[in-house]
Amino acid sequence: MLQDLNRVLSTYWQQFLYVLPKLALALLLLIVAIFVSNRLSTLIGGRLRRRSHDPLLADFLTRISKWVFVLIGLLLAMQIVGLSGVVSGLLAGAGLSAFIVGFAFKDIAENFLAGVILAFNRPFNINDTVQIKDQIGHVEALNLRTTLMRTFDGKHVFLPNSLVLKEPLINFTRDGNLRQDFLASVDYGDNGNPGQVQQLLLEFLRTQPDVQHETGHPPYIILEKTNGTTADLRVYFWTSSDEYRRGTLQIKSDLMQKVKTMLQEKGYPAPNLAQ
Repeated sequence: MLQDLNRVLSTYWQQFLYVLPKLALALLLLIVAIFVSNRLSTLIGGRLRRRSHDPLLADFLTRISKWVFVLIGLLLAMQIVGLSGVVSGLLAGAGLSAFIVGFAFKDIAENFLAGVILAFNRPFNINDTVQIKDQIGHVEALNLRTTLMRTFDGKHVFLPNSLVLKEPLINFTRDGNLRQDFLASVDYGDNGNPGQVQQLLLEFLRTQPDVQHETGHPPYIILEKTNGTTADLRVYFWTSSDEYRRGTLQIKSDLMQKVKTMLQEKGYPAPNLAQ
């Protein structure tokens, strides 16, 4: 019995010694493939970023190129070890394998394909402010499976690419303009009229550097309600959306305070401003 065991172990040892050089060569090839993939992906990424105006697409293609090189190295390593039959078997059974793997990794495959679609046809760029479902923030990266967004309170949100592709998406900064509004309730007295207040507000808005005045985006005011001595005026104005958080919060807040102060200085008692 011991002789049989020794004979079996000796056979395995001889086979191991026979395969050992191939294993070493395959491992070396895989290490070289990983090293080369890192260098080539860095080189490709640098050229893509210099020639492309779309950093998101450049980063996405760089990641894909890296994994393609690693996969090629892995297949060559398997060929050296003698696992070419395994590779051929996988390719021969690609139909069944694709069904099984596709079912098992449905979400991963779905997010990857959605990432490919978003890389070439997407409704945002880096640093755009977008809303996806109940998440609002700046887009920071598009990865193979997820889209990275940073909310205004500093949280990093990783959204599955399939969700980004399927859900309605609001881009607040795509064209660089953002319209805002607030309500001004003004008591103009017995001798005044809403038109005078409207003209006064328009002239004031035209003096504000953060309010746009060019053709297509001028400020305007709508009279919503009046009772003879008091008018509710809805003030509409456009600002730059490059800094969305500042545009939606700080600029609007400062403008409302300035309007209230101006109306009081012009003799309108206790004007009321609201969102």
